[in-house]
Amino acid sequence: MRRTARSAIAVVFAAAALTSTTALPVAADDSLTIFDWSGYEIPEFHPGYVEKHGASPAFTFFGDEDEAFEKLRSGFKADLAHPCSQSVVKWRDAGLLQPLDTSRIAAWKDLDPGIMAMKDLATTPDGTAWFMPWEWGNSILTYNSEKIDEKDIQSLKALADPRFKDRVSIPDNVDDAYALAALAIGLKDWTKMTDEQFKQASDFLREVHKNVRVYWTDNTDIVQAMTGGEIDLAWAWTDASAQAVLAGAPIKTKADTAEGLSTWVCGYVLLKDAPGSADKAYDYLNSINSPDVAKFLLTDWGYGHADAKAMASLDPKVLAEKGYDDVEKFIDKTLFQSPLPAELKLRMIAEFEKIKAGY
Repeated sequence: MRRTARSAIAVVFAAAALTSTTALPVAADDSLTIFDWSGYEIPEFHPGYVEKHGASPAFTFFGDEDEAFEKLRSGFKADLAHPCSQSVVKWRDAGLLQPLDTSRIAAWKDLDPGIMAMKDLATTPDGTAWFMPWEWGNSILTYNSEKIDEKDIQSLKALADPRFKDRVSIPDNVDDAYALAALAIGLKDWTKMTDEQFKQASDFLREVHKNVRVYWTDNTDIVQAMTGGEIDLAWAWTDASAQAVLAGAPIKTKADTAEGLSTWVCGYVLLKDAPGSADKAYDYLNSINSPDVAKFLLTDWGYGHADAKAMASLDPKVLAEKGYDDVEKFIDKTLFQSPLPAELKLRMIAEFEKIKAGY
């Protein structure tokens, strides 16, 4: 999951302005620090916080959740962080989180029932809340429509087709890579991946590796590669195509491949031993849940908001345009990136490093 660059201009210049794990406070209010994906620091996502406190919180950034996990385990301190569904259990089991007081989150009762029903995600079986879902979207086949005929990419297996050698990019992200691979071998529930299925998925990624020109690390990378003509076919997040189109490139997505797509949900957690203001942490969580924020998230980034009530308040035409008017259709034939068993995740991490190295 995650998810950067809100405009074409941001895509062009973000790489020069932001580097992963670099502490870059973007506002004066350092009594609250958010550990986040770059791009989410913009005040459009927390207008209520700015109105109440006169400034945004301080933000520090990570490139992916495994990097963030290691930094937190090494002693880095922040107040709130922004992991995605597949990482929450790992972070919680490592003792990095503290429970949320849901009585202080006004929209908690309005969060999407389907997302909240995901096993061992927002809450543990004893009812303790650890994770506030916030945004969700897809990892999806993305292509240059002037260079690739849609009829040639009816399957995700096209990413391994020798015709596309040196024209492909997939994320340098183990979760998205194995979500792709699981789909390609016909698996929709990756939490039940057998040893044989793991081998099949890994073998598929090895075939894709032969075509990969570059492994992208954030949306800046993949949007620049696709708009600049370096890459024609990619496995990318929902907003990559939206940003590429804003930049004037003929980039499209294909949601109806034979195998489908992957859906993820990300959100916020309260970190253990958070050094800042607890009151401001809850002010922030409340500020990001509103119809105005849901509208901005949907129209500018192409992501759904986890606040079902806020989503229901939006213009039906906008929801239809972005594909969120029929959620069942949106997630049809999807692999949901639910939390993985720790042992399986570690195997994926180790194997993906071998694959990228050519082994």
